[in-house]
Amino acid sequence: MSKIFGNIEKGILVGTLALMVVLIFGQVVGRYIFQSAPSWTEEIARYLHIFQVWIGASYAVKMREHIRVDAFVNLFHGVVRKILESASVILWFLLVLFLAVYGTNLVLDTFGYGQQSPAMQIPMWIPMAAVPIGSIGMTIRLAIQLIQIWKGNYDKPKSEGIAT
Repeated sequence: MSKIFGNIEKGILVGTLALMVVLIFGQVVGRYIFQSAPSWTEEIARYLHIFQVWIGASYAVKMREHIRVDAFVNLFHGVVRKILESASVILWFLLVLFLAVYGTNLVLDTFGYGQQSPAMQIPMWIPMAAVPIGSIGMTIRLAIQLIQIWKGNYDKPKSEGIAT
């Protein structure tokens, strides 16, 4: 299940990146060659980037690639280290859960208001849905990480073909 979830995240990240490159390239060509470019390309590229950030944050939790200072935690071993690692993950989990709940409320409120984007006239709840989607992904990943900590796995997962 986790592997399928990771593959979906990777697929979304790669697909949105490719689409963003095409859209921004078209925007540049339109501006400098034709002296005019459609405004919707810039808007959709911005919304795609928002989804990339939130879904990428979830994927980074899986790969344990978020920035953290662990010099202090690395001084400890055994149960003490498990407790410190767990406390860190639990605090992070609570923050992300807060973002998921309030992000969902924001999406539902925006859905109720019927607000639309300026250029494409799409409902604004669609780009705002990136916040709860990414946050829910992170909560799942952090719960898995907490289980792994208590199994004694502190190491980052092996690379999934991504150059680091």
